[in-house]
Amino acid sequence: MDTKGWVVLGSIVVIGIMMSFGSYGPARALAKAIQSALDAIARQPEAASHITRTFIIGVAIIESIVIYLFVIALILLFANPLLDFLK
Repeated sequence: MDTKGWVVLGSIVVIGIMMSFGSYGPARALAKAIQSALDAIARQPEAASHITRTFIIGVAIIESIVIYLFVIALILLFANPLLDFLK
């Protein structure tokens, strides 16, 4: 296997590791946010609309982390900037 093949193989392995570890943290944060929101709504049902609005904003911020990670993985997979250095 030539150098370009090793770089592509290494990029694919790093993308797999990045997606697995990078998705774990936001998934845990999302589970904790859901748990906290449901607990708060159970304690104060009259504040459910305010809690839900805040929860949705928080979930959007948590999900944006995963979206950024996915975009970086796609860039490394299809437009790998490391391959330019091999020429």
